[in-house]
Amino acid sequence: MVYSCLEHIDIALDDVVDETGEPPILNKIERESDLSTTCEYCQNPAIYVVANTHSDTICGQ
Repeated sequence: MVYSCLEHIDIALDDVVDETGEPPILNKIERESDLSTTCEYCQNPAIYVVANTHSDTICGQ
């Protein structure tokens, strides 16, 4: 699972595919549930969560 800002979303998608070999799931972070999560490539606020289908995180909920 990777947290990403809009600027780095392409890198996050590529990293998940490279790591898992499977298509990633991309979900937008709801601002109400945002806990000051930052992008893993910079320190800007994360807008997206990129995960694979085998992640422990349930995306879309």
